[in-house]
Amino acid sequence: QVQLVESGGGLVQAGGSLRLSCAASDRTFSTYNMGWFRQAPGKERQFVAAISRSGGRTSYADPMKGRFTISRDNAKKMVYLQMNSLLPEDTALYYCAADPRVRLSALGIRVGEYDFWGQGTQVTVSS
Repeated sequence: QVQLVESGGGLVQAGGSLRLSCAASDRTFSTYNMGWFRQAPGKERQFVAAISRSGGRTSYADPMKGRFTISRDNAKKMVYLQMNSLLPEDTALYYCAADPRVRLSALGIRVGEYDFWGQGTQVTVSS
């Protein structure tokens, strides 16, 4: 069972950037597809981005395309989310998640497709 710890959140002005990091404990990290989700107060948890085991495939929610970039370093057991051109509506608790299944086509975009979750890191974007 992989344990995930997010970091890098904080307070930033609109238009600014943040880089979130997620550290995994499992030495089999490279066998997991990884995803980022976010949840704003009073709203459902929302898909942000996903990356395949090797890092060769990525997927983004439409509002994040062109602004956010997901990447991973399997040697360091890390996954990252670079967020640029941040908007106040990006304010949320951001979660890292791991999916152990083989995904030959589309990467998982639903909460239920991920088995392991971190505790989240808060991102607040001021206007």
